[in-house]
Amino acid sequence: MSSLWRRPVTIELLRNLHDLAPDQLRATLGAIVSPPFRVKQIEEWMHGRGAGSFDVMSNIPKDVRADLAARFTLAFPHVVERTEPAPDGTQKYLFSLADGNRIESVYMPMGERTSICLSSQAGCAVGCTFCVTGFFGAGRNLMPSEMLGQFFVVRNEKQIPTESMNVVFMGMGEPLLNFENLVTTLDVLYMNIAPKRITVSTSGIIPGLQELAKLERRPNLAVSINAPDRKRREEIMPITTKYPLDELMAELRRFPLEKGRDITIEYVLLAGYNDSPADARALAKLIRGFQSKVNAIPFNEDVNLPSWMKRPSEAAIDRFVDTLVDAGVRVTVRRSKGRDIAAACGQLRGKTEAKSRATGGRIVAGRR
Repeated sequence: MSSLWRRPVTIELLRNLHDLAPDQLRATLGAIVSPPFRVKQIEEWMHGRGAGSFDVMSNIPKDVRADLAARFTLAFPHVVERTEPAPDGTQKYLFSLADGNRIESVYMPMGERTSICLSSQAGCAVGCTFCVTGFFGAGRNLMPSEMLGQFFVVRNEKQIPTESMNVVFMGMGEPLLNFENLVTTLDVLYMNIAPKRITVSTSGIIPGLQELAKLERRPNLAVSINAPDRKRREEIMPITTKYPLDELMAELRRFPLEKGRDITIEYVLLAGYNDSPADARALAKLIRGFQSKVNAIPFNEDVNLPSWMKRPSEAAIDRFVDTLVDAGVRVTVRRSKGRDIAAACGQLRGKTEAKSRATGGRIVAGRR
């Protein structure tokens, strides 16, 4: 593990400087640190190197470090467990937070590039019936230090070159329900990675989309649709009754896109439910009017999810994709990495123990 990360004993007693937006950090440090260039040095240690302790700041005088350590902390979440790497190299990290909550992140090597999947909440209350996370209970928003900690701990441990990295907020939680902390986290990540290399995935929280559209710098946007009509989408994504499909699509058509950018339409394929050629044609019609691409995600089965939910056959997946292509839609199929270590899409739970339930009916009101 990188020597940049250490866990202080007094984590709960001190304000974490990693929770501050860059301009807030400069103002806070500027009031107590001199000369001014020291502030820049500290910021580089934090935002560039991902320091989790003042002790590692070798070019900062000891008395300055001691003063900072008496006032603040730089603590990141503590790694409880790392799975053995899957055959494809994917590895899941289980982190413990100061209040006892646990979250998971995923390291995914992909040839010349590497992706890190981050969680934005400890749990999720969105209610998607095809996702494990919320089944274990809704949780709180993560602070910027807890999101950045996932990134820096994995990056530093794996020694990943910044220029080869992608970051996706597709882990536990709904990022747009933690908007303020997400923006602070993004502002720091942008110091390491271009916005076009960062993706925020949402179930379609319209107020959050509206706020995201106002930002001067925006990450890539991925929106979970999962059914081409309102009725079925609300069956498997109960929160969407609050944010209806027609209103969401109108919002996506207004969303500002930089040149060369698309909105990714995420679509979980459930056998016999939303995976027919007719569904593909309806989806193609639904997403007309804005730059988009479809990411088809064959369902990842889990003992905690409704028993009727099954992964489609390869033939059914191919028919769905071919129909989209014939309709002029650009589409990729997410061959989820880490399925054999429960690190694939929809499988993050933030717990080490298994938990199961009986799911007799076709539609079961679960949680994401």
